[in-house]
Parts: sequence; structure tokens; C-alpha cells
Amino acid sequence: MTESGAHNPSAHLPRVTIVEEGMREGMQIESADISVDAKVRLLDALSRTGLTHIVAGSFVSPRWVPQMKDVDELLRRFTPAPGVTYTALSLNHQGELRKAEHTPPLSPPDGVGRSMLHLCDVFLQRNTARTLEQERVAVAETIERAVDVGVSSAIIAVNAAWGSNWLGAFSEEQRMEALAFQRDAWMTAGIPTTGVYLGDPMSWNTPRVVRAHVRHVIETWPDLTSVHLHLHNGRGTAPLSAYAALHELDERHELIIDSSIGGMGGCPYCGNGRATKMIPTEDLVFLLESEGIDTGVDLPALIEAAHLAEEVVGHELYGHVSKVGALPSGQSLYAMDMPLIETIAEAQHFRLGPGTYAGGSAPWKSPITSVHRDELSARESSPTGGEPE
Repeated sequence: MTESGAHNPSAHLPRVTIVEEGMREGMQIESADISVDAKVRLLDALSRTGLTHIVAGSFVSPRWVPQMKDVDELLRRFTPAPGVTYTALSLNHQGELRKAEHTPPLSPPDGVGRSMLHLCDVFLQRNTARTLEQERVAVAETIERAVDVGVSSAIIAVNAAWGSNWLGAFSEEQRMEALAFQRDAWMTAGIPTTGVYLGDPMSWNTPRVVRAHVRHVIETWPDLTSVHLHLHNGRGTAPLSAYAALHELDERHELIIDSSIGGMGGCPYCGNGRATKMIPTEDLVFLLESEGIDTGVDLPALIEAAHLAEEVVGHELYGHVSKVGALPSGQSLYAMDMPLIETIAEAQHFRLGPGTYAGGSAPWKSPITSVHRDELSARESSPTGGEPE
């Protein structure tokens, strides 16, 4: 980076942390018949990509989420990778006890308190069998437990932040009131809030409303240092919304983005099923790297994990980069004499080689050549890289 940062596109952007949700958010909406063997293969593959935070599953009742019935066995059998934080969702005390039995390989509590309020009472009842009133009362109970274990900071959250499939859109005032209620409660207990979590289970996010809310939050509480986005992609706007949030923050902040390998995901209680989707992790990594943000993730390995995920779930998933690869350059530029490419299977030549299109139609009568390609090859083969000595 230069001293001014003028030539580094990421110089004034926030730190970005990717939270991989495929094994939890993704698997909870897929078939309950997927074998533990297959899940172990996928979790191990994700662990080898350079991702630093993976949500491995959830400790919930198999009556309501049968896809998580084997989470204990999965956590006993997979191979943890050094440097990776593994977490799991739990919604009650019993779930916390089960989670503790698997710590490690799950990471120990991070010492940060967390509270959440929903804006949609319909989703809250369908998803957790609670009312809004019960949830507000529970905030005080959550803070009491946090004080007892000595947490030093807290994150406040609002779920169904931008809208509900049953109630319609929510206002900025509703979002801020829900956050302020929690912030005041934590402050009264002497615990500062350092971050916000914004959940969108029903895909109501758009770049405009996400940008406006992130800006309002940071301007209202400038001491906040992290923003955590859990955006569903049912209407195709989640990557755009995350990008908008990225550019509302700066080097003082951390932006945490939940994503899922292949984009799989969705809550069975929100009315959209698998169509709810998530931001595909491979697409998110490509986008961030294109913005000059080093994710530390091995994108080719992540692409292979996306194809493994399709094999595991038994159907095509929703990512883009896994279908066409990263931008080709140098030796990865496409062969000029390749035949017509029509199918997604044929397009996999970027990772599987020319065998994917062997025998394809090539209607041109003479070889395809390029003066510019020849010049590029000459520069690459030059000892000085084509630069004057």
C-alpha cells in the first residue's frame, strides 16, 4: 500500500469476515436423508479452503428440523482445520448444553453477549414459538446471564429487519427502536455494545434500504465497530446490498457477511423454502477480491467445494463463479480454437480441461488467431516480463 492509500482500492474499506453457513443454513432446507458421510466430506472440504469461520450446524429439535438430527455425529467425525472458528446455532438452554459437549471442536464462547428482537411477530411465532412480548422480556434474562459469566461487550440484533412476507415493509424507526431498546438495556447493566447484527430471513433487503440503515446506525452510535449482515437472496439483491454496506463503512469497522457455499439456504418457516437462498460464498469471495480485499480464501478450492455441495444435495445450486470460474489470465486464458460451448457441463473446461467439450461443433473454416494474444504470450515469456531493462 502507498502512504496515501491512493492506489489501494481497499485502503479505506472495513475489514471483512466471511461466515460460511452452508452446513447450517444450507443443510436445514435440504433433504433430511443426506448421509453423515456426505456431510463430513463437505465440511472437511470447506475447512480446507481458507475460510476462517464455519457454522457447522445447529442444536435444535429434530422434530422441527430433522436435517439436524445427526449434528452430534457430524461434529465427532469431521476433521477440524487449524485456525478455523467452528460455531453452531442453539436456541435454548438444552441446545447450549449439547453444544458444550462438542467444544472443542466447536470454538469456546467468545465473551461477547448477544440479544435479538424480531420485527415480525408472525415469523417469530412460526420460527421460535414466541411472541414479541416474550422476546422483549427475554432480553433482560439474556443480559442477566451475560453479567453472571462476565461478558465485556455485546452485540444487538434485529431480525426480519426490512420486511415480512406477512406484514409488509418495516420502517427505519422500527429498526432503530428495536436496537435502541437493547442497547439501553445493555448499557444499564454496564456493558457497552460494540456491534449490530441485521437479519433478513425473508429477502426484503435492497441496496437502498440497507445502505441507509447502516449509515444511520453508524452515525447514531459512532462507537460501534462491527456490522453483521445475514441477508437472504431470494430476490437476487443480497450481494448488491452487502456491497452497498461495504462502502458505508471504513477502516474503523469490521463487516461480517454470512454466506453459503453454492448459495444454498432458506428457512422453512418464512414461506419461500429453498428459493430464499443465501449469497453464494464463492461469488462473495470473487467480489471482495475484485475490490482489492484479501479474503485469504483459495477460490479454486472453494469452487470445487461448491461442486461437491451440488453432489451432496443432489441438485444444481445457485452460484455463478462455480459455473464459469474466476477471470482467466495468463495460462488460464481460454483456447482460441475451442468449439462452441453451450452447456454448463461444457463450460467446466476452466477446471476440468478440454475433455468437457471434446467433439464439439467448430463451424469456422480457418484457425482462430489473435495478434494481441501473441503479444501477450511474448511478454509473459520475456525474462523481464516485457518491461524495458
